[in-house]
Amino acid sequence: MAVNVNRSVSDQFYRYKMPRLIAKVEGKGNGIKTVIVNMVDVAKALNRPPTYPTKFFGCELGAQTQFDSKNDRYIVNGSHEANKLQDMLDGFIRKFVLCNECDNPETDLHVNPKKQTIGISCKACGYRGMLDTRHKLCTFILKNPPENGDGGSAKKEKEKRNKKGKDKENGSVSNSESSTHNEFDAPDAVDGEDDDEDWCEETTEEAQRRRMGEISEHAKNLTLSDDLGKTLEERVNLFYNFVKQKKEEGIIDSADKDLRSEAERLDVIAMGPLILSELLFDENIREQIKKYKRHFLRFCHGNKKAQKYLLGGFECLVKMHRDQLLPKVPHVLKELYDADLLEEEVILAWAEKVSKKYVPKELAKEIHAKADPFIKWLKEAEEESEEEEDEEDDADKDVEVVYDSSARELKVETVKPIKTREEDIDIDAI
Repeated sequence: MAVNVNRSVSDQFYRYKMPRLIAKVEGKGNGIKTVIVNMVDVAKALNRPPTYPTKFFGCELGAQTQFDSKNDRYIVNGSHEANKLQDMLDGFIRKFVLCNECDNPETDLHVNPKKQTIGISCKACGYRGMLDTRHKLCTFILKNPPENGDGGSAKKEKEKRNKKGKDKENGSVSNSESSTHNEFDAPDAVDGEDDDEDWCEETTEEAQRRRMGEISEHAKNLTLSDDLGKTLEERVNLFYNFVKQKKEEGIIDSADKDLRSEAERLDVIAMGPLILSELLFDENIREQIKKYKRHFLRFCHGNKKAQKYLLGGFECLVKMHRDQLLPKVPHVLKELYDADLLEEEVILAWAEKVSKKYVPKELAKEIHAKADPFIKWLKEAEEESEEEEDEEDDADKDVEVVYDSSARELKVETVKPIKTREEDIDIDAI
């Protein structure tokens, strides 16, 4: 069954169609994998290599991918439903297929590995622009450009030059052949990325500013793609230096959005609270929680993994300021809980197991022992809330809505339970 390439368009006569993804799960246990049966047909409809959407699935799912072009087998490790992959494909189409101006999929990618840029051109409206290279897939595209892109034309040009050189060595290039060669090579030189083409551009101040902005954007994209190729430890260190710089410049208070964006760029969001707690907290953590609440919420809200790293950062802080913070452990945990930086479920899971991941085991035991009063209070509060909910449910059962024709409004009355006279019956007297 065919579906619209841009599934946000509901027009049944929309002319850009693609086959619906067909996924087949193979294997068991650790060897389970999902084979996308018709990936070649889907990719052909999108005018993209089948490796691109397959790799995109791997980036989004955090799974390994395998390509077997000879047998047309494109595999994503793990078990994944076809509907889930179809929804994910919509994200790939939005980012790497649809034109930014007209939303048509008649586009080509132009990859320049030397400048580390990916351009996109639309055959429908003539739009030409640059893609945002922050996505992990861009690193793969830069290393594996499409055959019809700039990378492919550069390869063909290189082959032409090599062939021409061999012909010259053999002395087999005639005047007629050389004139024909020059005649057909002229358009390639115009369309190619020759450095001399910049001389014919505008020299006004506005044009110069525009070109400098493009150069800065290209340099930024180059940095982005390089950073994503680094190890986790290197990326964490980059984020640490970024936060430290903001703090030294005195703009850390208003930099919460910038911190989140940089963590997303480096793909270290979960570890963000661990770094922030080291740089923004000290022995006055109770006051600093209120000051930097917004910064931590951007990482911890709804992210249990980030909350676990926050608890690890707090343990490290206790190690650094042991005398001042160890007696205040329950109070600090209460502050973090009240500020919505830690969820009840995460705290209780942390309390169940003593870990030596961040601090020595002996100190971890002391921290957990000091946290016991808060943990007990948290459990009791949970039990009380459950009891109150049960009481409210019971109270609702005794409430009845009564309609009175003489009244203008409905009345709510509490109905007392009817007592049966079973207790007055003497069984022996029956």
